[in-house]
Amino acid sequence: MSEKVWIAGGGVISGIGLDVPACIQSFRDMQPGMAAMQYLPSVHRNTFPVVEVKADNATLANMARMPENISRTALLSMIAAREAWQSTGLADISHYRVGFVSGNTVGGMDKTEDFFPDFLANPRGGRLHQVAHHECGSITELVADMLGIRHHVSTISTACSSGANALMYGARLIRNNIVDVVIAGGTDSLTRFTLNGFNTLMILDQQPCRPFDDTRTGLNLGEGAGYVVLVSDSLAAQLQPWCRLSGFANANDAYHQTASSPDGTGNYLAMKGALDMSGVQPQRIGYINLHGTGTQNNDVSEGIAINKLFAPHFPAMSSTKSFTGHTLGASGGIEAVFSALAVKEGIIYPNARFEHQMKELPFAPATTFSTGHDLQHVMSNSFGFGGNCSSLVFSKV
Repeated sequence: MSEKVWIAGGGVISGIGLDVPACIQSFRDMQPGMAAMQYLPSVHRNTFPVVEVKADNATLANMARMPENISRTALLSMIAAREAWQSTGLADISHYRVGFVSGNTVGGMDKTEDFFPDFLANPRGGRLHQVAHHECGSITELVADMLGIRHHVSTISTACSSGANALMYGARLIRNNIVDVVIAGGTDSLTRFTLNGFNTLMILDQQPCRPFDDTRTGLNLGEGAGYVVLVSDSLAAQLQPWCRLSGFANANDAYHQTASSPDGTGNYLAMKGALDMSGVQPQRIGYINLHGTGTQNNDVSEGIAINKLFAPHFPAMSSTKSFTGHTLGASGGIEAVFSALAVKEGIIYPNARFEHQMKELPFAPATTFSTGHDLQHVMSNSFGFGGNCSSLVFSKV
């Protein structure tokens, strides 16, 4: 068994960049990705800003080397997963026992939505290839086939914690000697169903979101994909890994279908469980990548849990969703890459548009991009619907 699990590389495509370097440059330049909808057809085009990946499906298909009629969810996944693999310096993927564990929440729903107008008008209408990859697992299988991964393929769908839970599952596969390498993370594209669902919950902000600001009124939806490459001890010895996945935990406060418990029970249990596994004391965490959606309930719950666990010594923290939007099933994967890079490069990311201190909390997020920090340990939080709360701890090599 491999006692340690290492991060050998990562890949991201999001509304602030088509790859990791472009995303980091957007943070550096303080350029969040919120804008009016350009690619998603919706009656809310001019109502809610979103954070779309700045490319049409034809461009993404060319980047992914996949057919243009494939779901945008799969195209995003393929682009980020390939970047993650290439960043490691590992050889041909067929030379290793490789697993692919990918989270998502919408599957191929973007194509299903295109199918139904023609079908409802005429039951003989509609193109069946648009619904063939509707389910979440089909997206994972499409990408695994393209990558040539055969040893283990799994899909995680636990709402906003999907990507983070994919890392946990991947780490267990390595620790139990089932595979030597796992590409783990998540992907999601914007769909009308998702947009309308969050609008029904009345938690979409009509302006660019302001996580952890006292004036926050909701979230902005985003899309993208993010994956890390997890490797065993034996493979890590042959590489220059970014950092180590030293701790992780999942908890559920079972409070409400969509809202976190007011006292942040699940949030606290996930963070404490991740710290306990890593053997790291709270005061040694140098930075927290907050779940930080910008909704009234979520930010208070997460903040109360952080105060309970870390007071009086609070690490630097910020919500990168203030740049990427909330990418749902992809968010845990995208933010895992950002957090692993934070350890590797000493990065603290800015929390955009923060101006007003939350009256419930004794701390405030970082508002500027900075590098050169000696970050020995970084935490990433992903807290999903249904109370599914997950935290990861990344530690220096």
